[in-house]
Amino acid sequence: MTGTAVAVACALAAAVLIAVGSVAQQRSAAAVSTSDSLIGGVLRSPRWWAGIGGDGGSYLLQIAALAFGSVLLVQPLLVTSLLFALPMAAATGGHRITRTTWLLAAGLCVALAVFLIVGNPTAGSGDPAAAAWALPLGIVVAVTGATIVAAVVAPGLRALAFGTAGGILYGVTAAFTKHVTDLFARGLSAVLGSWQSWTLIVAGAAAVYLQQLAFQAGALTASLPALTVGEPLAAIFLGMTVLGERLHVDGPRLLLVLAAIAGMLATTVALSRQQAAGTEPVTESGTTPPPETRRRR
Repeated sequence: MTGTAVAVACALAAAVLIAVGSVAQQRSAAAVSTSDSLIGGVLRSPRWWAGIGGDGGSYLLQIAALAFGSVLLVQPLLVTSLLFALPMAAATGGHRITRTTWLLAAGLCVALAVFLIVGNPTAGSGDPAAAAWALPLGIVVAVTGATIVAAVVAPGLRALAFGTAGGILYGVTAAFTKHVTDLFARGLSAVLGSWQSWTLIVAGAAAVYLQQLAFQAGALTASLPALTVGEPLAAIFLGMTVLGERLHVDGPRLLLVLAAIAGMLATTVALSRQQAAGTEPVTESGTTPPPETRRRR
């Protein structure tokens, strides 16, 4: 099995665990009243710990995928977590997957295939210095800060804004994971002595916390699209600007790749809403119940 095949297999397996973890964590976080401690509430939830276990397994698989493939290859494949979430949501929610959902899923698969085949992403080389990280990372941090401010000043946008911020930081984590994974070839001392390793830990912890805030603030319909789209966009941005990864987009290839990216974004958002709607409890009349579903355990 080639390195690319290993990266693809690990990324797809990680996507399965992401699908499981997202639903479990959202239900647990949403059950915590906004007047109570979010951290204390979720730590008492076995379902939340199961979701965290899924995320942990997913991250280990992402590390393996990034050891064999580029960020530009691995991150788009993680979007397929939505495809795995569809049958899971249908099975647990007692509903059928609609024709529209299947068409959207097919559209995502086609867009992803075009991006990977036409774009043919390749890994970068070398060890970027701190100066190379400064401007791109500064842009990403500024965007993250702006979304957090939006969540604070506009309560109606909390789920969307916190989801966006969490997704962006997960993308930062992916980019640093790729770099740190490559450092292991130099030994453990190189990993522990790298500022990127410690920044990875901080970014990862912040991403998890913002994700829980997004899950607590509202339905998956608002938070999941932002989380799903924000992560690959931030990771791809850092992969191309810092890690030296490239897409083959000469001539007409550029138009195809741009169309594929647009298609992935559009179908991802639509599928996220479809999947999220399937995980939300419904009343006998078929409508989503009001916020009292966030009851205390």
